[in-house]
Amino acid sequence: MTTNWLSNEERAAWLRLIAVVELLPGSLDTQLRAESQLTHFEYFTLAMLSEAPARTLRMAELAQRSNATLPRLSHVVKRLEARGLVERYPCEEDRRATNARLTEPGWDVVVAAAPGHVEHVRRLVLDALTPEQVGQLRSIGDALLGALDPDGRMTGLYDPAR
Repeated sequence: MTTNWLSNEERAAWLRLIAVVELLPGSLDTQLRAESQLTHFEYFTLAMLSEAPARTLRMAELAQRSNATLPRLSHVVKRLEARGLVERYPCEEDRRATNARLTEPGWDVVVAAAPGHVEHVRRLVLDALTPEQVGQLRSIGDALLGALDPDGRMTGLYDPAR
């Protein structure tokens, strides 16, 4: 088998992507911990619930929207539940499933955290790009996610209108 080595241009692109993948999560966590006492994943979980009808989702749907496995999500929701930000209860339509619902204190936390988080995301990512590059970033993300998750099982690509 012959290795198809990266060209200089491909290597440069790859190294930049890896740098972003390594640096961005830490920066998001640092900002949210400092301002809201949340990890980025906790915030993202709360945000996904805040956008859902009745601020409620089945755990499996929440896992998909938050790009998490069910075990990871269950662990985080348990922590959020202990803080009174989320509550879990059996799904009425399917007693085998569990729903997660954002509580009023959880709503207050996500609403308070959102402005600082959005500003941080803008400063680190979106303001560094032209509008054309934002569109390209979305297209690139779609292409990469198509390869990483061809069945769309884990990707939080959802349409809030659905």
